[in-house]
Amino acid sequence: MCHIPQQDPKFFRLLIRIDQELAESTRLLGCRCGGVLHRANYPRKPRGCPVEIRAEFESRFSFCCARCRCRTTSMSVRFLGRRVYLSLVMVLVSARHAGQSCSANRLSKAVNISVRTLQRWRTWWQQAFVSTPFWQIQGARFMPTVDTRLLPASLFDRFTGSATEALQCLLVFLCPITRREGD
Repeated sequence: MCHIPQQDPKFFRLLIRIDQELAESTRLLGCRCGGVLHRANYPRKPRGCPVEIRAEFESRFSFCCARCRCRTTSMSVRFLGRRVYLSLVMVLVSARHAGQSCSANRLSKAVNISVRTLQRWRTWWQQAFVSTPFWQIQGARFMPTVDTRLLPASLFDRFTGSATEALQCLLVFLCPITRREGD
């Protein structure tokens, strides 16, 4: 996992292309009321993003219905819900923390993320994530079962290919939890 180029602009641009495809699929589906969806992106201030492509990560793709004015937000590989850190940062840093290869204090200093944030992420993976309907259904499909005490590292290990390919597959796998029900 440490071989993943966290600052590789090509990988970040790949994530943007995937999000653009997800957004276009959402737009083509239209609104539940049958209305046309128009772009109404959310502004974001992403943490963990290389400076040279930060501008491309400063909005979350979203839409507004021309008829009923309801908002529809597409799934995303870049953002894990409303969190300020990019999804790949949360996944990679949490995976390192799950492996306990170093103390939370050392990891916090190494990645410049507070110990409280690292602990909050640990709690989210071990409690909130595993109790989601998404994980209840999708987690049951893995044989042998995924060790939830080591999430997301134990989940990351289930995806094959190079570290970058496995990370991409994991982020795509997590897409359904990147938006709230009704978005």
